Amino acid sequence: ALGDLIGVEPLSPDVPPSVSKQTYLGGTLASSTIVSKRMAWENIFMVETVRSCPEMCRFCMASYLTLPFRTAPLEGSLIPSIERGLKVTDRVGLLGASVTQHPEFDKLIDYMMKEENKHVRLSIASVRTNTVTEDLAAALASRGTQSLTIAVESGSQRVRNIVNKKLEQDEIFAAVKNAQAGGLKALKLYGMVGIPGETEEDVTATVEMFRQLKKATPSLRLTFGCSTFVPKAHTPFQWYGVEKESDKRLKLLQKGLRPMGIDFRPESYKWSVVQAMLSRGDRRLTNVLISARDYGDTLGSFRRAFKDHMGEVPPLEHYVHTKMDPSVNSLPWQHLQGPLPIQTLIKHVEEAESFM
Repeated sequence: ALGDLIGVEPLSPDVPPSVSKQTYLGGTLASSTIVSKRMAWENIFMVETVRSCPEMCRFCMASYLTLPFRTAPLEGSLIPSIERGLKVTDRVGLLGASVTQHPEFDKLIDYMMKEENKHVRLSIASVRTNTVTEDLAAALASRGTQSLTIAVESGSQRVRNIVNKKLEQDEIFAAVKNAQAGGLKALKLYGMVGIPGETEEDVTATVEMFRQLKKATPSLRLTFGCSTFVPKAHTPFQWYGVEKESDKRLKLLQKGLRPMGIDFRPESYKWSVVQAMLSRGDRRLTNVLISARDYGDTLGSFRRAFKDHMGEVPPLEHYVHTKMDPSVNSLPWQHLQGPLPIQTLIKHVEEAESFM
């Protein structure tokens, strides 16, 4: 019960040895069925504009597991959905991992900018950095948007190459300058520490990037939301563990960014450890999770639960920090077939390691 997982096999001959993910390929994506001031996004009618993401950053389950990239047709889905929502609210949110990569995005913005829609407040989920133009920022600002969110991952080009983030430093600077020139008040950038292959020098490069961004756009309020890398199923980085130096690197960022006026918002490293345990855990953790729940679902409750079941399950270290070998280790979900075969994921790991 304490060793590495070597495989998952069905207990009954009636059960297939593997199950393939089913993918909806229809032309209509999701939209809100309830709009209320009690919702997480108050009184906003949410419209799914795209599903999946074509960029395929190597840590991102939202891209890899939801392939292929799909877009809702403008006339057949998006506009009818928005018109339905505008009957009950004047706030519209466009959802998707990469909304601005919709092939008809410019036409969608033109529709939202019509005179009859001038009362509408428009919000957009995270957009691809190199699609932030001054015109887009101005259009959004005219419809009540004060801030945009972009994901840059790191100020280090080497780290962005490792994760397959097809983004150059000058594109980041252009996006931030365009946001300010277009009239937006703030810009939130997302990033990560503990990416496989990252060094302290890469973290220092992120601090230096923000120093230059702040100098270039002094009137723009910059926020940096930073998480710790956590391995996710069906991604090339599923075999990597959490980097133990991540907590130190978050503190390094905090020390460097807050004195220059950057609103630095790190996610808890300790909760990232719990996330990793849940992400890569297998059925042997059942009793540990039950005990953690009984202890109150606090950070301490998980360590207490592991202590209670010591000798029955592998240690927390095994699930959180261990780098797995795809030629030796099986993962708990390996019998579930995602959009890409495991050989392709391994190839993408090899490409990432060529930059490390």
